[in-house]
Amino acid sequence: MIQLIKKIFGAGPKTDFKALVENGAQIVDVRTKGEFQSGHIKGSMNMPLYELPGLAKKLKKDKPVITCCASGMRSASAKNILKSRGFTEVYNGGGWMRLQNKIR
Repeated sequence: MIQLIKKIFGAGPKTDFKALVENGAQIVDVRTKGEFQSGHIKGSMNMPLYELPGLAKKLKKDKPVITCCASGMRSASAKNILKSRGFTEVYNGGGWMRLQNKIR
């Protein structure tokens, strides 16, 4: 059961988010426009979860993608959406504030 929960929420081996960003990873914040405007990671793209299927074509499939949101729930869904659209290197960064601290 714990392994299933880890798989759903992208937990497992530690991901070096800082190295991913340094190597050109795209950060996709899937919160609403209002949430994004109230604060976000510099350089991140706002693609609200409900719009992600249509906006995914703006992302480069040959670059890693890190999804983030407020808590990690929507970003887990976003990861699955992107994977289903052919993105191979997608990471759930969880909450944007925690992710921001990890990439500094």
